[in-house]
Amino acid sequence: MTLDQIKVFVAVAESLHVTRAAQALGLTQSAASASIAALEARYGLALFDRIGRHIELTQAGRLFLPEAKAMLALANRAETMLADLSGLRRGHLDLYASQTIAGYWLPPWLHRFRERYPDITVSLTIGNTRQVARAVREGTADLGFVEGDIDDPILARLSVPGDRLVMAVGSGHPLAGAKDVTPAEIIGLAWVLREAGSGTRQIFEAALGEYGIDPRALTVAMELPSNEAVRSAVEAGAGVTVISHLVVESALRAGRLATVGLPFPLRSFTVIRHGDRHRAKAKDALLALIRDGLPSPTETEAL
Repeated sequence: MTLDQIKVFVAVAESLHVTRAAQALGLTQSAASASIAALEARYGLALFDRIGRHIELTQAGRLFLPEAKAMLALANRAETMLADLSGLRRGHLDLYASQTIAGYWLPPWLHRFRERYPDITVSLTIGNTRQVARAVREGTADLGFVEGDIDDPILARLSVPGDRLVMAVGSGHPLAGAKDVTPAEIIGLAWVLREAGSGTRQIFEAALGEYGIDPRALTVAMELPSNEAVRSAVEAGAGVTVISHLVVESALRAGRLATVGLPFPLRSFTVIRHGDRHRAKAKDALLALIRDGLPSPTETEAL
């Protein structure tokens, strides 16, 4: 049994279509069929039932599939280790980041990283703080970047300078440009906010607590799943929001939005990794790039 045969088997088992599996692997249909036939002949059992023009996994095929996937995962981990030893000439980083970071803060860092390490590929997935932490914990992300607080002993954390939240309204709103809004005055406003679980929402509600305001006292007119949706709704006059200055900077310059004079503190972003997983060189290289390029990062736990 060869690794190539296992790859073909898994691809065919997942698609239940030899031609599509062969195309995905860059093989001819005959080569993929021959690989499956050789595997079945080697062990004297059928892994697939051929029913007309369709195929289905046999019981043996269904039992073998998770083992085959585990073998491929082990081979991938071995390849990652060898890529590290080659001195960052090969490799891949799976990153997971919350929306503000993924959309506005992280891309320039990734561009600099790719310029320095052009043979390291990078993929980025977007989720809220809870989703990012789960991805790192479960090993589907090498590094996570979040705005909110993370309380998980298995996750190592690095705090880096982030951004500032601003209170913003549409340019035609009565509060546009107001300098002396008190915390008590904001309770009766119609609010447009990110969803619960987002870092922006978490930081905003914590800041309200510092002002002595219960977040449950606010009138939330809209709860939206993205920064862009919040910004567009507020530009249209739907209400007031608190959002990252990075998100609304261009709209403020263009005069479509205006700030309101209720200050919010600077916030940090948090880079997280799994504390028990292998520290790939590509991870360390990206972290070093960010650490070297930012003023005075505070390490909450050694990364």
